[in-house]
Amino acid sequence: ANDGNASGLRNPLNGNKKLSTREMLSRVSTNVLRRAIMARGSNIVAAAALSSSSLLTSVQPVQKPQQRMMGTLRDSPAAESSWKQSCYFEMDFTVPEESTVYEAVQKFAAFNIGALVTVDESGKLSGVVSERDYVNKIALLGKNSKDTKIKEISTKSANLVTATPADSVEACMQKMMGKDIRHLPLLDDNGKVIGMLSIKDLVKEMVREKEEAIKVLENFALGKGGHFGGE
Repeated sequence: ANDGNASGLRNPLNGNKKLSTREMLSRVSTNVLRRAIMARGSNIVAAAALSSSSLLTSVQPVQKPQQRMMGTLRDSPAAESSWKQSCYFEMDFTVPEESTVYEAVQKFAAFNIGALVTVDESGKLSGVVSERDYVNKIALLGKNSKDTKIKEISTKSANLVTATPADSVEACMQKMMGKDIRHLPLLDDNGKVIGMLSIKDLVKEMVREKEEAIKVLENFALGKGGHFGGE
């Protein structure tokens, strides 16, 4: 058996000195191991880089979550919408100021209303007459409604509180509450009377608006149309 000295292998670092087979194998093994470790490290780095690259390409940009949107609650309703639901909408809500109070009372009873717009001979607004006027200025004073003209008890136009179709229901309600009245004549941009509003009409409209708001909130809570993707 060879003891490793007979190979005559020369030291690669020193050509004059011979190395035994064992020493050469040891050095070769050490060198190979070192290179293997270096190669393995390179592979690990490359694998890590590849993995990171794959991860970056596979991960999608984070998108902002879609905002949950409430069903639109409509703006405050205008006086016009209340008027169109009012009993005054399809009736003649005017009465000549030269007519008797009795004629006004007959119209109150026939249409189940509480006030009328009074007009002069030219058909222009001259005031408002109400049930309260009749009670306070005729019945309590013992006067005869058939002998008293409407213009004697009506509220004259100079003292009238009015509204426009574009006014909000809340604004109309504030006008009524501020003056302790229950009816508002509606005037267009030219000052012509086009309608009449009662406090009952405004209350109905406000209740209808609140019911719609409650319905939207209920649907939102139940996931029905309250956000994207809802029913």
